[in-house]
This record gives sequence, C-alpha cells and structure tokens, in this order.
Amino acid sequence: MPVRATKRGDERTPIDLDCDVLICGASFAGLAAARELAGTVKDDGSPLRVVVLDRYEIGERATSACAAPLPWIEGLGLGAAVRQVFPEIVLRTRRKRFAWTLPQPFCTFDYQLLCRLLAEQGDFVFETAKIEGRVGPDGELTGADAPGGARPPASEDVITIRTDRGEVRAPLVVDALGWRRVLAPAEEDNIQPPEAYLSRGLEVHPHGSSGELELFLDPTYVPAGYSWVFPADHEVRVGVGSFDPKYHVKDPTLRLAADLDWDPVRFQGNWIPHKLRPATGGGIFFAGDSAGHCLPLSAEGIRPALYFGLALGRELRLVAEGRQTREQALRRYAALSAEKAAAYAWLLRFQRLTGWLVPRTRAVTGAVTLCSPQAINARAWSMYLGAFPPSFIGAPPGGAPDRPADAGDDAAPALPAAA
Repeated sequence: MPVRATKRGDERTPIDLDCDVLICGASFAGLAAARELAGTVKDDGSPLRVVVLDRYEIGERATSACAAPLPWIEGLGLGAAVRQVFPEIVLRTRRKRFAWTLPQPFCTFDYQLLCRLLAEQGDFVFETAKIEGRVGPDGELTGADAPGGARPPASEDVITIRTDRGEVRAPLVVDALGWRRVLAPAEEDNIQPPEAYLSRGLEVHPHGSSGELELFLDPTYVPAGYSWVFPADHEVRVGVGSFDPKYHVKDPTLRLAADLDWDPVRFQGNWIPHKLRPATGGGIFFAGDSAGHCLPLSAEGIRPALYFGLALGRELRLVAEGRQTREQALRRYAALSAEKAAAYAWLLRFQRLTGWLVPRTRAVTGAVTLCSPQAINARAWSMYLGAFPPSFIGAPPGGAPDRPADAGDDAAPALPAAA
C-alpha cells in the first residue's frame, strides 16, 4: 500500500484521480471500511480501486483517549498496539469509590501504531489532502462547508469530491471525516457548535504510570459530564468531558491534573457527537462521528466506528461484486445504523440524567450505589458491550438482497426521536 508522508507547502502537488471507492477520513471508521474491501474483485474481473484521503498522515493526529474493549482490538489483529489492559473500571464520586469487574477487559493503545496496523490490512492508495466538499453539476461545491449550490441527483453514477490538491471521482463515496459531516447534502440542517448535539473533551498526556482505569463524577471539575484517568504504559491520559458544549474544559482539566499531581503537558481535545444522525444522504455513506455513531453518556466512539466501518465495507464489497446496487447498499446500511437508534436514545436519556445528578453529590453516589450490585452491574455492562459484539469482526458479508421494483430511493429511513 503506497503511503505518502503529509505534504505541506509547495510539496502539495495536484491530484486528479478516478477510483471505484473513495473513503474520506483515515481513522477508525474509514480504515475499517477499507480493510473489508481488501482483495475485492469487481464483477468484470478487475481489482477494486480504493482511494483513502485524509488531511493528515495515517495515525498522525489522535482525537480520543484511545481506549476500547480488548476483544475488539485483538480480534482485528491489532494487539501489538495495546499499551495496558484493565479487567475492571473504577468510578469515583466525591463521596465513594466503586470498582466494577468488566465482562470484557478494556485496553488503552497507541493510536499511531493501531492506525498503521489497520491500514496494512487494507489495499488502497492513500493521499493527504483536505476535503473541501462535493462538486455539484454546476461546478460549485455542496456540503457542510460549501457556500451553497444545488444537490446533485442521488442517481448520479459518479460523485466528484474537491480537495485542496484537486478532484477525486468515484461512484461510491464514504464520509468518515468526523463530526463536521463535510459531505452532507447542501439542504441538510448542519448545526455547528456550541448549539450542536456535541460534548467537548480535553486531556493532557503526562509521562507516568498507574494501574487503574478511572472515571470521576465530580462537579469540582465539570457540572454535567465526567473526568477520567486512562493509563497507557508510560503515559497517563487525564481529561475532562462536558455534555454541555458551551462549558469550557481547559481550566477544569488543569485543575484535575494538579489535584492528581500530573503534569499538564501535551494537550489533546475534540468535539464529541452524542446523537445519532442519518447514515446516508445524497448518495454518500457516513460512518463514525460523521454519522453520530459515538455513544452518548460514555462518549465511546472507537468500537462503534469500527463496527459501522466494517459493516459499510461489506456493503460496498457487495456493490463492487455486482451483488447489489449502490441504492440498495445505501438503504441497507442506513437501516443497520437506524436499528441502533433506540439504544442511542436510551443512552442520551441516561446522559441527561447523569448531567442532572453530578452536581447533587449525595444523589449521584446513591444512584451509582443502586447500580453496583453484581447482578445489576454485570447485566448492565453485558447489555452495553453486547450492542457492538466483537463477534461481528468475523461475520461474512451478507448475501445480496432481493432487488425491489424500485431500487432508486437512497434516502435514509427516519430515525426515532432521541428524546
């Protein structure tokens, strides 16, 4: 797989590419989709041409605390990136410490190494380029960052994406660029922060070691949200996440690091989606944060991104092999994402309840105590982890669906309201 270092300045030479599948975004979701397309042969006998674009080199810029269930990381063959494993999780309120054994151990990992290992399982051309938007029939950009323009018809065979280095064209296009949802249809209401359904997080990465994966429900640091300490071998990731995007988290992060006697160095932060969004639109497939796949309450985004990335790659493979149309893949993938809407809605309700409870220290401690008996706790964790089971990694692509009389409607099914 050709990999080019991030180009800057005069080294950003023009590109003008045609391919079968274009994946915009080279993190968890985009690389998982590319992984599932490796070795695909099209129905005409030729190899599938896949192009992956990202503004940065693969693994260059992490945007999360990089923790996930160990069976997912090992199941994908990425175990070499694991830095520390935790059979239990510790939760602290201002009044009490709780320790829960996990049905599946969690791990922290090296983001750069994991992305590179995942990319090696794919078969694609990689280019560093900033995606600017989709080109409409009038030559104007459409999408979240575009000034306007008409939406191209969904039945259009080839979709053109403009970057700061030129244009790339493909009939199958994936937006795995994150919460900005850059390639969303022009008419879509693309709400931006701080009004959007986003949480915000910030962490520091001091050198050091610790043996516990810790969460804090403490209004000292954030009135509606939580704080964390995620050890990763010789580094500790210490951060604060707020469910309210209007609440700034730099000062609370500095205060948490000082209280725990960690150096406030190597900052990393990001907006975190906490509401599911349509997984298709305008003929584009959305995966990971661009589809709101990050789970509310826990802000766990890696496992869902991998899950939906794998699922999307399998749908695209069926299209390439001539076993279903693009419109069928759009409908099937949108339906798979929408199947999780009820779970996302419940987690969002719990997020709002947690945000209400955190400032009430006696109430939040009582609520956590009620959830801590082994039978209740084990069932809750099993349900949470079972929503995206690691067994999905080895599942084969589904058979081509029966072709309906009208296979031209690629609109995503309406998502149930998330209260």
